[in-house]
Amino acid sequence: MSTGTIAPPPISGRQWLTLFVLIGSGFMLSVDFSILNVALPEVGAGVGLGVTGLPWITSAYALPAAGFTLLFGRMADLFGRRRLFLSGMVLLTGASLLGGLAANPEMLLTARALQGLATAMALPAGLSLLTTTFTEGSLRERVLGLNGALLSGGFTVGALVGGTLVSLLSWRAAFFINVPVAVVILVLTPYLISESRVPDRGRLDLPGAVTVTGGLLAVIYGVIERNLPSAVVGVLLLAAFWRIELRSPAPLAPVRILGRPTVKWGNYAGFVIFIMEPAMIFLTTLYLQKILGLSPLVTGLIFGVPGLAAVAAGVIAGRVIGRFGNRAVLTVGLAVQGLATLPLVFLGADRAALMVLIPALFVGFFGHVTCIVAYTVTGTSGLADEEQGLATGLTSMTQQVAITVGIPILSALAATQSVELAGIHLALSVDVAVTLASVVLIWFGLRPRGERRTAAAGVPVPEEAGRTGHR
Repeated sequence: MSTGTIAPPPISGRQWLTLFVLIGSGFMLSVDFSILNVALPEVGAGVGLGVTGLPWITSAYALPAAGFTLLFGRMADLFGRRRLFLSGMVLLTGASLLGGLAANPEMLLTARALQGLATAMALPAGLSLLTTTFTEGSLRERVLGLNGALLSGGFTVGALVGGTLVSLLSWRAAFFINVPVAVVILVLTPYLISESRVPDRGRLDLPGAVTVTGGLLAVIYGVIERNLPSAVVGVLLLAAFWRIELRSPAPLAPVRILGRPTVKWGNYAGFVIFIMEPAMIFLTTLYLQKILGLSPLVTGLIFGVPGLAAVAAGVIAGRVIGRFGNRAVLTVGLAVQGLATLPLVFLGADRAALMVLIPALFVGFFGHVTCIVAYTVTGTSGLADEEQGLATGLTSMTQQVAITVGIPILSALAATQSVELAGIHLALSVDVAVTLASVVLIWFGLRPRGERRTAAAGVPVPEEAGRTGHR
């Protein structure tokens, strides 16, 4: 059945260059997250960091990247998106140089923390520049599809590039590779992108900024370190943030926006997407290397080849959303992600399992990136341009927090079993169950208002009412 979708206008040459800058920066930031993961022992040995300190090479990046994203997303609205984006790129350049020259653990971890802070600045600002440069509708969906493909592909490329650089050169090259890319972005951005304008600039909600940032940092630290007091303090700070936002005359995150079904359920979907899929990849990596005895290089190839499906999904997803609506695409894509994980629950210790695993990864990665595009479209739709920094800050924060806490949570669940393979199976079973249950919640949570009013009375609703984000 045709939905009468209007084809998006062609993208001009200048817009393609703008896309190159904004999507390229997002790709580089997603590569940054994973590029050192495959080389942690070499990095630790290079600066004298012990085995017990290696997880902090990742955590030092993840904490500020997740904790400060919402704050910087709102600051982009108030003080200029291009300004914050460029500031993030400058900070990333300096942090990467510091990391590449690190001579001790303190320099290395400081560099990683500054890279995470740069990500918190640049990622929501860059995404909000995308959503305001390309108007809501089919063109924005197409652009966000390309963005989703490269963001997801960045995690895979980071692992492959990291391993290659370390093998051919040194772990320091994994830091230095950012510098020329960031310099090109810094040179091109002022010529291609205008500064955002806020007609009535409000003041920054300082109490809200302090409580939400402190709360997120405390909760994430509590999860990473399994520190209950820190997690409790974080929850209390987030509760205080909610109370502050209800009473503040100029809230950091207005409750009326947080209460919108598209924002609320879109970000819930993003949280599930980014908790479950990276954790699945981590658990599957353990399975491949510890159970099947495969090398890191072969493991990277097993994930890298199906990663091509991620690129295809990003290109296709925007067009599919334009035809069927983000509600349908989001729930179907999330169901595909969950169902593709289901066969992994039953894999044994024989390498013949690869015959099942690799096709499942192809299908799962396709569903995963489709979800990423659909949740980004959902979470940023129906909002004014001056609120796009907040909206993209929320979606970016959701992604960073979920990636950071998902692996520790499911790893802890797997560790409850004495047999390693049984633990992996248990954690993956929970992954599937939570993902599929969330599909149902999101489907009903994103019902259009008209459908909600008439559902109880049994009044049929036209198919077009099931589309969200198109007004």
